[in-house]
Amino acid sequence: MQSHQSPIQGVWVPLVTPFSGGAVDGGALRRLVRHYAAAGVDGLVVCGSTGEAAALDDAEQLAVLDAVLTEAGALPVIMGLAGNHQGHVLQRLAAFGTRPLAGILAPAPYYVRPGQEGAAAYFRCLADASRFPLVLYDIPYRTGATLDTSTLLALAAHPNIAAIKDCGGALDKTIALIADGNMNVLAGEDLQSLTVLCLGGAGMIAAAAHIRPDLFVAMHRAVRAQQLDQARKLFHALVPVIQLTFAEPNPGPVKAQLGRQGLLSAELRQPMPRASEVLAARLDAAVTGLNRLYPGQ
Repeated sequence: MQSHQSPIQGVWVPLVTPFSGGAVDGGALRRLVRHYAAAGVDGLVVCGSTGEAAALDDAEQLAVLDAVLTEAGALPVIMGLAGNHQGHVLQRLAAFGTRPLAGILAPAPYYVRPGQEGAAAYFRCLADASRFPLVLYDIPYRTGATLDTSTLLALAAHPNIAAIKDCGGALDKTIALIADGNMNVLAGEDLQSLTVLCLGGAGMIAAAAHIRPDLFVAMHRAVRAQQLDQARKLFHALVPVIQLTFAEPNPGPVKAQLGRQGLLSAELRQPMPRASEVLAARLDAAVTGLNRLYPGQ
């Protein structure tokens, strides 16, 4: 198994941001942290795309981060850092630097489409300035920037770039990064999680792990123990839930299901829509079926 010298491995939950009456719901946020810590996840990602970071202003993002850190204790926390104004991004990075983080998750600057040289220079700038290890976020369908394998391999040699959340959609790129071994590769597409683990990847950052985190943890542990039949069984049981989780814009379906579990209100910030009632019901039925197979939470 891949284990570049970094604690950024295993099952990480890209935490949703609960809202109530238009404001961040700090009580629900702390409840979520306790819930995922009890489930045995390896870490939390705050203010990523699943956390609706684009709908949070700078002060709200810091408030969310501080609430999570207060509750997380020894559980590692990574902070998302997205933007296309480099000066502003560096200011926010400096503010995050006063907190005890495990890392910074950063995509390429969206909308700008800086090309390979510009994207590489941007990531190196962040890595040089950060007190914490940088986790690259390769997600071209959100940023409009496709990162070539050669660019990522060159960035992997940077001493402060520790891992990548791989949403690039290219298996040959994933294989090359794992084989290179200079940074940990974490699956960013939930349906690719077992594939990445079996290829030697270090873990996953999985939005669907909000729903039955214990089963994602069990799948990861089964692969590490070379219990591949058990890992496959768990993965195939999770597939219907994963597929429905992303059948409408994320995190609408996740919040709908967490709302049905009583963990938060299903409220989102516009323009992010709530999950349709039809999809929410289908997802609820899939989770009920999963819970019959694997009673737990």
